[in-house]
Amino acid sequence: MDPIMLSRIQYALTTIFHFFFVPLSIGLVLLVAIMETLYVVKGKEIYKTMAKFWGKLFLINFAVGVVTGILQEFQFGMNWSEYSRFVGDVFGAPLAIEALLAFFMESTFIGLWIFGWDRLSKKVHLACIWLVFVGTFLSALWILAANSFMQHPVGFEINNGRAEMNDFFALITNGQLLVEFPHTIFGALMTGAFVVTGISAYKLMKKQDVEIFRKSFNIAIIIALVSSFGVAFSGHFQAQYLVETQPMKMAASEGTWTTTEDPAPWTVVAFIDPDKQESTGRSKSLDCSVICPTASSPAVSKA
Repeated sequence: MDPIMLSRIQYALTTIFHFFFVPLSIGLVLLVAIMETLYVVKGKEIYKTMAKFWGKLFLINFAVGVVTGILQEFQFGMNWSEYSRFVGDVFGAPLAIEALLAFFMESTFIGLWIFGWDRLSKKVHLACIWLVFVGTFLSALWILAANSFMQHPVGFEINNGRAEMNDFFALITNGQLLVEFPHTIFGALMTGAFVVTGISAYKLMKKQDVEIFRKSFNIAIIIALVSSFGVAFSGHFQAQYLVETQPMKMAASEGTWTTTEDPAPWTVVAFIDPDKQESTGRSKSLDCSVICPTASSPAVSKA
């Protein structure tokens, strides 16, 4: 098999596996922080028990996410060394900030949170878990800043055959980042909330630790409801931005082969023929302009 295809398969598998754990960790740490806050405010031991229980699940996910993330870093240099050489001065900056600032912040306060239950005051210990949440939030921001550059390159110039950063502010105010970041965060919060909701519902059906899981369910379902609306609206704005900046990507996500179809068909299931560049088995066309008038795109290019 072609080495490039092997590299793509390897990196795709690593990224997919990595991303199973990252959004779940972000969502879980917020719920743990809320539960411990209730413990500090109300003084009820049940909230402390909840925070410890879900905190263990968060720590497992965090650890696996870190390990798979390190593999990704190695693959940038080993599988995609030419890419790293070409855009490393730009692409590497937000990744370095994420590691040196956000990840170290997370790691430090996770350690204090794990071993500080009986050593720190309640409020200081609570501050630790909230700072872990802030760290995960910042990690997502800087990683998505790097990803947004890949989607919509800004703030650079080509010198001596390499991309060099000339505007750091443009990098962190990239339009792609502004629509991608809230969608990712809401998705992570929704993931963590629904996992807690599902496990709690299962435990309630089994009538195990009913009071603990009833309270866990009540907290998580509220976060799940709010974040679900956040995912829907932020996803809508991200799709609108995608139509303007990467029309062919939006066309591909809708199972079409050109950007000229207006309105594009709403494809539920399709059989794709790359040789003929056809997708059969479409449903009828859905006029997106009725739902989102700004989402229709002009004829920009053909695949």
